[in-house]
Amino acid sequence: MTITAERKAEVIAENAQSDGDTGSPEVQVAILTERIRNLTDHFKGNHKDNHSRRGLLKMVNKRRSLLAYLKKEDLARYNALIQKLGLRK
Repeated sequence: MTITAERKAEVIAENAQSDGDTGSPEVQVAILTERIRNLTDHFKGNHKDNHSRRGLLKMVNKRRSLLAYLKKEDLARYNALIQKLGLRK
């Protein structure tokens, strides 16, 4: 359900704006997206796991808030991130 340290480092490296960047909205959204995808797969076999479902909903809302902030601040960065992660269709 959680992502490994190696996978997290890969996601950070792919989305970082500069060296040592772990707090930018792009990195945070990418990490949340990875965790959401892992939990979504988890629910295919464990559909009654309501405690994890609550955590999933919290992550989805946090990602939505970060995306709204990024859209408000810099539309070009928002569009690039959406395209890169494949969030909106």
